[in-house]
Amino acid sequence: MAPPKYMGLSGRPLSIAVSTVATTGFLLFGYDQGVMSGIITAPAFNAMFEETKNNSTMQGLVTAIYEIGCLAGAMFILGVGDLLGRRRAIILGAAVMLLGVIIQVTSMPGSSPLAQLIVGRVVMGVGNGINTSTIPTYQAECSKTSNRGLLICIEGGIIAFGTLIAYWIDYGASYGPDDLVWRFPIAFQVIFAVFIIIPMIFLPESPRWLLSHHRVEDADKVISAIRGYELGSEETALERNLIMDSLRAAGGFGQKSTPLKALFTGGKTQHFRRMLLGSSAQFMQQVGGCNAVIYYFPILFEESIKETHSMSLLLGGVNMIVYSIFATTSWFVIERVGRRRLFLIGSVGQCLSMVLTFACLIPGDPMTARGAAVGLFTYIAFFGATWLPLPWLYPAEVNPIKTRAKANAVSTCVNWLFNFLIVMVTPIMVTSIGWGTYLFFAAINACFIPVIYFFYPETARRSLEEIDIIFAKGHVENISYVKASKELPQLQPVEIEEYARRYGLVDSSARAGGGRDARDEEEKAAISGSSSNSSNDVVVDEHGVEAGLGDGLKTSKRADRD
Repeated sequence: MAPPKYMGLSGRPLSIAVSTVATTGFLLFGYDQGVMSGIITAPAFNAMFEETKNNSTMQGLVTAIYEIGCLAGAMFILGVGDLLGRRRAIILGAAVMLLGVIIQVTSMPGSSPLAQLIVGRVVMGVGNGINTSTIPTYQAECSKTSNRGLLICIEGGIIAFGTLIAYWIDYGASYGPDDLVWRFPIAFQVIFAVFIIIPMIFLPESPRWLLSHHRVEDADKVISAIRGYELGSEETALERNLIMDSLRAAGGFGQKSTPLKALFTGGKTQHFRRMLLGSSAQFMQQVGGCNAVIYYFPILFEESIKETHSMSLLLGGVNMIVYSIFATTSWFVIERVGRRRLFLIGSVGQCLSMVLTFACLIPGDPMTARGAAVGLFTYIAFFGATWLPLPWLYPAEVNPIKTRAKANAVSTCVNWLFNFLIVMVTPIMVTSIGWGTYLFFAAINACFIPVIYFFYPETARRSLEEIDIIFAKGHVENISYVKASKELPQLQPVEIEEYARRYGLVDSSARAGGGRDARDEEEKAAISGSSSNSSNDVVVDEHGVEAGLGDGLKTSKRADRD
């Protein structure tokens, strides 16, 4: 019997389709990050929205208000994301973004065009906040452990390509009629939104979400389709049972939403610390100055380096090519170099780049100021290779399955909150303190180095189960979690349960009391109604770990409370 199909696809082609649509969501995110930079100071745009002309505060508000919408979208997912589902949330997010585009491009003179533009920016931000909070979780729950990190890293890196497209469309449109200068770059986002909505209607839901809502038959169908198994096969039953094990460890089969208070627990599972690690990565990404360069690169060239508007746009496009090229380097070194080392390399590189930038601006000489352009180019190169993708990957890895969805939403909220702050104040800082803006960002990046060195454990080449053990080891042995990560050897799947038992993560009594037969009656009925091939053994093997659909550990509820 052939495996089930979605969009006429199954197995690897279906997995590629899921990854392509998910990646398009982040491509749209990157595009919208860059699109305002080339039009916010354009004469045609300022003629339509007169309040923005030579007004850095209003320029900052128009650009940054988008982040408030993104924050609202992320908070929406924090509240109802587990109930709505990954697939419907992504469709909703793209549809809301589509509505935001329509509101913006239909602004007309004489009818409060600035107010309409701002409303459209906020609406579009809500849609993007929904998508950026949901897509990494959806991708992770549909991927194998062996390529989960790479796929999420690609999603983060593809943001640079979206920004690259935006910069060059802005540059090309700047030579057209007044309406084309700003309406076309904004309207172009419709293409990305439609490419997300239509395929997502036909693509499968996350199997973990389906099982958390008792939809066992649907989950079996999705697992079989994504993996290329026959429906009702032993492999399908094994992966489904691994997911159920992880769901029981997370609080019980059928628990539709993890309570917020679970994010603030410590003990062996260290939910609160792990949420802070993921959120702080997003915080540092934003306050390090990335959007001061991405959003306002042409403005920085016009105001600080005194280039023409056209030349600033051209140099901004070249800078985005550099950005995109270096964004791909993390895809090849993320597992080899590790997360900690890339974080540290990026922080040092960004700090020194900002030092070069402000040092060249101090004399106030246009020729010397051109050296600041080199600093901005090297900054974006270091950022693209390190801090661009890592804060999207690290929270998805470091948070346990019980709190992963909500902790990711919290980290995304942090991202958008400080994104708004930096985008809002950057043009004001450039106008008020000039080169002091880059001195500020240099000092901030220098502060990241000790934080990462002392508090960020390495997660490269670790399964999600091993990361759980790292935090349990640090808590039980009262050592730093960085040290626990270094001391814990690379574990084979057969060794994971032994170490989990050693540090109190496995409830041995539950295992002794019957393993899978300890399921409640509702769970047994759901399984028996969907498949007759489920295994009665607790299995954590190579195949199970590679499935990437559940952590495969029987974590005791008592461990979460310790």
